[in-house]
Amino acid sequence: MKTLQDYIDKLNSLNFKEMYENDFFLTWEKTDEELEAVWTVADALRFMRENNISTKVFESGLGISLFRDNSTRTRFSFASACNLLGLEVQDLDEGKSQVAHGETVRETANMISFMADVIGIRDDMYIGKGNAYMREVSNAVKEGHEDGVLEQRPTLVNLQCDIDHPTQIMADTAHIIKEFGGVENLKGKKIAMTWAYSPSYGKPLSVPQGAIGLFTRLGMEVVLAHPEGYEVMPEVEEIAKKQAEESGGSFRRTNDMKDAFKDADIVYPKSWAPFGAMEKRTKLYGENDHEGIKALEKVLLEENGKHKDWACTEEMMSLTKDGKALYLHCLPADITGVSCEEGEVDATVFDRYRIPLYKEASYKPYVIAAMIFLSKFKNPVETLKELERKGTERVQP
Repeated sequence: MKTLQDYIDKLNSLNFKEMYENDFFLTWEKTDEELEAVWTVADALRFMRENNISTKVFESGLGISLFRDNSTRTRFSFASACNLLGLEVQDLDEGKSQVAHGETVRETANMISFMADVIGIRDDMYIGKGNAYMREVSNAVKEGHEDGVLEQRPTLVNLQCDIDHPTQIMADTAHIIKEFGGVENLKGKKIAMTWAYSPSYGKPLSVPQGAIGLFTRLGMEVVLAHPEGYEVMPEVEEIAKKQAEESGGSFRRTNDMKDAFKDADIVYPKSWAPFGAMEKRTKLYGENDHEGIKALEKVLLEENGKHKDWACTEEMMSLTKDGKALYLHCLPADITGVSCEEGEVDATVFDRYRIPLYKEASYKPYVIAAMIFLSKFKNPVETLKELERKGTERVQP
């Protein structure tokens, strides 16, 4: 696609009206056409920015961010997305707010939302908590709007929860769509979503779960690989199986990394903590059992250490299709000999894919902006046309 009209024509062929005034929690809650609308709007916004056309659709308003875990890429991607559309960003630091003094979720949600158009939340560390918290915030602002407390209802974007990382996986998919020349060309392609060794523990399950929850919708051959005991949420695996059948693709699980890498078109080696261990960890934190947490951490690190051979090495990459599979990672990667002594990926492999990895990451601000755009404007096509008609230069000469 080379003109904005091409993206507009594509949007006109899709049904995404239910996205208006709705949140984005999990990819599998959206229809195929709604997901395609996100990628199309993301491409349209990128096209306009690259051609120095302003995409400012808000004259004022706030984007509220709440990060309950450390973040670099997602934090700045959300800020960039809001700025791209004309929103200011305010980060909620719970430690410096009345949340620390027992303020309820309902009260906090309403108090921060008087002039907010979107809320982005990252809450990924505790099984059964993150996605539930996001929905509680969403319900609180919905009620606040209905009760006349809020002039508008802020929509919510899941910036990573305990179940899914939709902005990451949607950005990853935008990248592979570009690399393979269209979403239709992903059918039949083999992707290996594999566990990889890390010297740290407790990494969220949301990336591998998000991956199998989306790639299985695209007719791909999806292989989830991990050592025994590193299972993901069983309900997400069931969703992946069902979606693979519906899309004409396939889904299977293996405990053999070489099996997953063999003839793969795409590989995604990434560490995560076992589902069972994360459940225990959540329970221990809820009980303030610090000694129990330390003991669990010791056990998990020891268990990780038994699987150092689960790494994306040059030898492993040679097993992929023509030895040239596309390497994906959400970043930061644990790079052997660089960021750690032994890690997820060899330095030579990472360096070879560094530019594609950075390009992969660059899609996230546009994906988030597209999610916001589709949730806030009843007629996105007309809004895009108006931006083109105005032709306001983003940077004045």
